Amino acid sequence: MTTSRPERVLVVEDDNDLRASVCAELGAAGYQVAAAADLAAADAILRRGDPDCVVLDRMLPDGDALHYVRARRRDGWPVRVLFLTARDTGGDIFDGFAVGADDYLVKPFPMAVLTARVRRLTRSGPGRPPILRYADLEIDCARRETRRAGALLMLSHREFAVLEYLAVRPDRVITRTELIEHCWDEDADPMSNVVDAVIVRLRRKLGAPNLIHAVRGRGYLLGGEGS
Repeated sequence: MTTSRPERVLVVEDDNDLRASVCAELGAAGYQVAAAADLAAADAILRRGDPDCVVLDRMLPDGDALHYVRARRRDGWPVRVLFLTARDTGGDIFDGFAVGADDYLVKPFPMAVLTARVRRLTRSGPGRPPILRYADLEIDCARRETRRAGALLMLSHREFAVLEYLAVRPDRVITRTELIEHCWDEDADPMSNVVDAVIVRLRRKLGAPNLIHAVRGRGYLLGGEGS
């Protein structure tokens, strides 16, 4: 009988005590953990093979990891990335997801929450591809460019974020609340019509035939007809 290998996690954190604590917690949860204190050391480890997940501090001695992830995603890097950072504004979180992060956890945090987030990411398979395609729609996540039938579309940051979130989950109904939580900052009012307004603009810019459909009483989906 063969046994599956333990899932591998790379922890990149320059605070020695926090790095040790995170590694110990994930190790106790059954992960095979490697550690690095900066981007150069992390890159050397990654050249030997991709882990299942990278837990990555943003502000490291040799730069903001945001730029590192953006560059790797442009090359098609599929690894799940969880930013672990004290940068906690809505704009910071939006930027993290915009460059290709799969999750974003703000310091300080309970270790049990970190373990649960890593477990969710490692169980969900490889990260999203750098380019999403649906019918004649093409979304370049790294370059933040959208094309329909080859024509470049001019989308706002919010329109791109909503379309990207729908495209990662095609043919699945996404609620307005879910879109608010992932594409807006914490000040957005979930009872407002901001989502509907963005959807209207997206439909207009995407043109015919319509790709984004409303599912009455539930939300929106990219794909089949709504109701």
